Amino acid sequence: MRFSGGYQTVKRFVRKLHGNQQPRQRAVIFTAPGEEAQVDYGSGPMVRDSKTGKYRRTRLFVMTLGYSRKAVRLLTFRSSSRIWAELHEKAFRRLGGSTRIVVLDNLKEGVLVPDIYDPILNPLYRDVLTHYGCVALPCRIQDPDRKGKVERGVGHAKNTPLKGKRFESLEEAQAYLDRWETSCADTRIHGTTKRQVATMFAEEKPFLLPLPLEPFRYYQHGQRVVHLDGCVEVEAAYYGLPPGWIGRLVRVQWDELYVRVLDPNNGLLLREHVRQKRGWYRIKEEDHPKHRPLRVSQLLWRAGRAGTHIGTLCNLIYNQLGEPGVRRVFGVLALAKKFGLAAVEEACAVALEMGVHELRFVRRYLERGPQLTLRQVDPLIRELVQYRDLINLRTQEPKE
Repeated sequence: MRFSGGYQTVKRFVRKLHGNQQPRQRAVIFTAPGEEAQVDYGSGPMVRDSKTGKYRRTRLFVMTLGYSRKAVRLLTFRSSSRIWAELHEKAFRRLGGSTRIVVLDNLKEGVLVPDIYDPILNPLYRDVLTHYGCVALPCRIQDPDRKGKVERGVGHAKNTPLKGKRFESLEEAQAYLDRWETSCADTRIHGTTKRQVATMFAEEKPFLLPLPLEPFRYYQHGQRVVHLDGCVEVEAAYYGLPPGWIGRLVRVQWDELYVRVLDPNNGLLLREHVRQKRGWYRIKEEDHPKHRPLRVSQLLWRAGRAGTHIGTLCNLIYNQLGEPGVRRVFGVLALAKKFGLAAVEEACAVALEMGVHELRFVRRYLERGPQLTLRQVDPLIRELVQYRDLINLRTQEPKE
């Protein structure tokens, strides 16, 4: 017989069956002062967006301390991994300190891969918490009771000060929420502890971790494949890695000042570089390849075959300039075709003797032709003292 009811009918029937079950006993979670904070998102009030002129539903961020139930509630139009981390930082600053543990849901802004035993956290969120001395403790999937204190804090704000409210700006809504927090939420007698929230927070605040001197320096992050030149590309600039990483995937973090390349397995820092302009390279000296490319070795071998001094000068040019020196070596060999090997060999010998390892000097020497030079040592030239003695002897007056 075919069932003629609808989906909602089945839901009501199942809900009745579930209501007949014996409720499970829940464990009571006791939290030491300054030990734990619980965070969550909820739906906020309707606020007019200045860009579109229309009302938009906001998101309500709530951080609740586990011991005193003191809460910080912040409003935002949208969410991202950075906004999620910034809201934590702003909440810690309002509280005047941070807790040692933050209990959160498995939303993507904080947890990339949910796992009760070994979750993978968003790296930016993890680093912000580390900056404030915290560790994240994600809940088990579909287990909201572990963070029931912040769940109640979200519901309290939605049903009390924000119910049915509309605001003309986000600043107006936040100011209204802050006034309610100070005058009502902090002064109330909590239903579970039977004590005033502000009084319990005064007891808990000395146990919070002190805030760092500087706020967290936010960065962007991603993954990159190491190119054949041993570099990764970040916003059209190139940054070198140690040898052995070509073709492998690495993690990259960057901000306005620095680019950091991390090992994807253990998160260790491989290289940190100062940001470069678009199209520029930043490679540490020790990361340059130790072996010459085959084409360069072949080119220098040809130069050595052309002449001893030619080969020596070309090797010095390449060692000093690196890749740009390859063209200079080609220039020296081109001069050999134009002026002859003997002339270029002599010019290179003069360049080596004078310590001028430049193609420009060799070219100008050849273009001007061989010049007469005074040599200090020659078999036909005697010592100067001998000429002096001879002159003195000839110019002396004869003795009477």
